[in-house]
Amino acid sequence: MDGRDGSASDVVLHVNGETHALHLDHRVTLLDALREHVGLTGAKKGCDHGQCGACTVLVDGRRVDSCLLLAVAVDGAEVTTVEGLAADGRLHPLQEAFLARDALQCGYCTPGQLCSAVGLLAEAAREAGDAEDAGSAGDAGSAGEAARWDRAEIAERMSGNLCRCGAYPRIVDAVRDVIA
Repeated sequence: MDGRDGSASDVVLHVNGETHALHLDHRVTLLDALREHVGLTGAKKGCDHGQCGACTVLVDGRRVDSCLLLAVAVDGAEVTTVEGLAADGRLHPLQEAFLARDALQCGYCTPGQLCSAVGLLAEAAREAGDAEDAGSAGDAGSAGEAARWDRAEIAERMSGNLCRCGAYPRIVDAVRDVIA
């Protein structure tokens, strides 16, 4: 299909602060659009079934498995990939923590792990805002509680991202370092 039969659309993706106007087949996933049309290869195609998390990116600040999301569904959205985490020549605090904790081995899952961890921090902030709005100071997602998340809580919140090398303990330590 070449798109002349209505099987393609113009899509605008705002990726890492840059706007990309693309003409894409409706079946193109966000992952394939990022890798093949935008040229960002940080997000990896692992299982291509949304089970491993290697393709995790942030869409409007929320973590998503980009292999399951059609690019046309995020037309106009803000997409952040691992390449967009650093700012002003400085690594994101989670990138620094992953390096300091040696929270990677082969590195294949690392971009997805990092984006997922950034999304986890954003979720904690949103939960804290919800708790404040509801007047619930004891909510598990409140800012004070997030700093006290134990290893099991962090591991559970990161459970959508698999690491075949088994770097989980160090990944959890890196996340704890940033939320502490």
